[in-house]
Amino acid sequence: MSTVQVATRPQEKQGAAVPEQTGLSGRRLFDGTLNVFSHAFLLLWGLLTAVPLLWVIISSFKDDAEILNDPWGLPGALRFENFARAWTHANIGTYFVNTGIVLAGSLTLTMLLGATAAYALARYKFVGNRLIYFVFVGGMMFPVVLAFVPLFKIVGGVGLRDSLPGLMLIYTAYSLPFTVFFLTAFFRTLPDSVAEAAYIDGCGPFRTFFRVMLPMAKPGLISVGIFNFLGHWNQYLLPVVLITSDEKQVLAQGLASLAISEGYRGDYSRLFAGLTLAMLPVLIVYAVFQRQVQSGLTAGQMK
Repeated sequence: MSTVQVATRPQEKQGAAVPEQTGLSGRRLFDGTLNVFSHAFLLLWGLLTAVPLLWVIISSFKDDAEILNDPWGLPGALRFENFARAWTHANIGTYFVNTGIVLAGSLTLTMLLGATAAYALARYKFVGNRLIYFVFVGGMMFPVVLAFVPLFKIVGGVGLRDSLPGLMLIYTAYSLPFTVFFLTAFFRTLPDSVAEAAYIDGCGPFRTFFRVMLPMAKPGLISVGIFNFLGHWNQYLLPVVLITSDEKQVLAQGLASLAISEGYRGDYSRLFAGLTLAMLPVLIVYAVFQRQVQSGLTAGQMK
């Protein structure tokens, strides 16, 4: 009897291990299939994003005949004069200057006001703290299209319609809800001990914020600053409503006019050159600060 029991126990153990091995191999097969589909989707997404950009850049070096007769081919020569014509004759240079002025003012105001408001909401407890925070969060959900008519009348009433300073203020108000929402979560992750040590050393609230806490929030500031830069750079609806003079148009507004005018004239090489000039700053900013963006997004989730 004991011999039979000893002989059957290994078989029972082997039989019990079969379902576990089968389930493990099935899970590995599922994970491998999922990885294949995810990598294939990412590759397809990358091609859909990169191919149009490359096509625009390549077409900017062609002449009109090459663009129409061989749209997918390489240019016969690098025609840098297309960029010179787009910069001068198509007023891309003026649009660039106007956009740079608006972005410099709006980003400065957005980051300064947004950082101070977020720091106060994240580090100080006072009556109405949560209410003010949720008002900013609610501003992210409000469609800007619904504000066009009152915005047009209010800006015109204070004499800021069709002016670059007026556009700066509107961009700042448009970007503040997201900036405060993002930085409030980031400031909450900063250690309280650092601020307490600064107070013990004699720093007041303003000095603690500007000399201690703001440098510690650099990853978050860079991340939200880049998001605001991209949003302001690509903004089209607000300039169309508020800017009416040709000499005060920003880049997105001017490119839309350029696409219409050059489409009728048939000067496609100048159009593609203007589009390439408009894309280059955005691509350069992302290529330089992509690590800071990723670190800023992850740092705000960890304490």
